[in-house]
Amino acid sequence: MATPMVQAEAVHKNFGRLEVLRGIDLEVAPKEVMCIIGPSGSGKSTFLRCINHLEKIDAGKLSVDGELVGYRQRADKLYELPDREVCRKRAEIGMVFQSFNLFPHMTALANLVEAPMRVKGESKAVAVDRGRALLDRVGLGDKVDTYPRQLSGGQQQRVAIARALAMQPKLMLFDEPTSALDPELVGEVLEVMRGLAHSGMTMIVVTHEIGFAREVGDALVFMDGGAVVEAGAPREILANPQHDRTKAFLATVL
Repeated sequence: MATPMVQAEAVHKNFGRLEVLRGIDLEVAPKEVMCIIGPSGSGKSTFLRCINHLEKIDAGKLSVDGELVGYRQRADKLYELPDREVCRKRAEIGMVFQSFNLFPHMTALANLVEAPMRVKGESKAVAVDRGRALLDRVGLGDKVDTYPRQLSGGQQQRVAIARALAMQPKLMLFDEPTSALDPELVGEVLEVMRGLAHSGMTMIVVTHEIGFAREVGDALVFMDGGAVVEAGAPREILANPQHDRTKAFLATVL
């Protein structure tokens, strides 16, 4: 059996008295595309942020490629890793947010080469070559010297995806990557994600794009109230949901 790329076991997360994740159990295989849907406030984005240790879990275990996220286990005890080690591990996980979070004072290419040079110590020549190739890959090869303010929202999000890929991650996380876009720009971002999935990248996608989940997803998870309500093959769940809460949600979005 291949080691799961992501494995969550009884993951809990609280913000004060608010229990945001209530025992999440999920497994994502290498090269799998898992789409997560659910209403606002269901814990989807928080779960993504726990995977790369932007949020610390309060109970349970979370591992990426067989290694615990943010912790090291000795005997039966978990010890939190130092920040430097956490950052090194986080560099292996690409994340794309709703808001593009590009550096506004840097060109598209400069946005891509910054992290590989600073974090991984790559030479400028290597980083630039990869950066140009990635901008080509997302259809923006002619925008290397363009600043974010000169790009449409869809173009900025494609640069953000290329920037995450510049670190050569083993896993990509997408947190509602099209929700901030005008409807006519959604397709160009989904097309890049579709190509990424077909290339074999392991992806977890929190999304409201049900068509994308049906077409591209290998697995679909419906979350509500901080828990996994239903999980399975996307076409099966979308066509024949088993849980009343899933049925009610899909009736509002399909």
